[in-house]
Amino acid sequence: MDQTRGLVLVVEDEPAISDLVRRYLTAAGFGVHLETRVAGALEAVRRLRPAVVLLDVGLPDGEGTEVCRAMRDAGDWTPVLFVTARDDEVERVLGLELGADDYVTKPFSPRELVARVKTVIRRSSAPIGPKVARDGDVALDPGSRTLTVDGEVRHLTTTEFNLLEVLMTAPGKVFDRAELMSRAWGQADYGSSRTVDVHVAQLRAKLGDHCPVETVRGIGYRARKRT
Repeated sequence: MDQTRGLVLVVEDEPAISDLVRRYLTAAGFGVHLETRVAGALEAVRRLRPAVVLLDVGLPDGEGTEVCRAMRDAGDWTPVLFVTARDDEVERVLGLELGADDYVTKPFSPRELVARVKTVIRRSSAPIGPKVARDGDVALDPGSRTLTVDGEVRHLTTTEFNLLEVLMTAPGKVFDRAELMSRAWGQADYGSSRTVDVHVAQLRAKLGDHCPVETVRGIGYRARKRT
């Protein structure tokens, strides 16, 4: 059985699009539950505990970003992919800052969307490295997918965790943005290097002075190497 299978909550108010997405996801072995409104999506997240949520940004009773924000505020770190017709970088960055794991713009290839769903589920369940990585009071455990700072658990999105894991399991190694996209996102070409910068900024906001990520001007990032 394909380990990437699971229930996908699709929140989309355009019937033609939701039906197309449902057919392709079902053919790929996923269960699919459809919702068209913010209120219904939030209830479905609580009741069904999906493996991943596909969120349209513009919904009849509000913005899909409200769903993502409410999930993250409640400590729910289920992977979220925004699917929207809005292709402005500001919108993409906003979605990522709210804790989304990926962002797909319309029109999109249904096959690519299925591939993105598989990738984000695989990222959320499969550790990149086997050993606990440490930096002072920071301990990242790929096996349990947990990050602690001075013994206190800090919640990260799937993408934030994978990005920090790539860096912390190779302290001192400089990664350019393209390599980080490939290693943490599972994408050879994710589109905009700004995506990496946003996620690094989120890590720094969550970890404060404990964040081990350093900027290497003109290249990318590295995790500091303690001697």
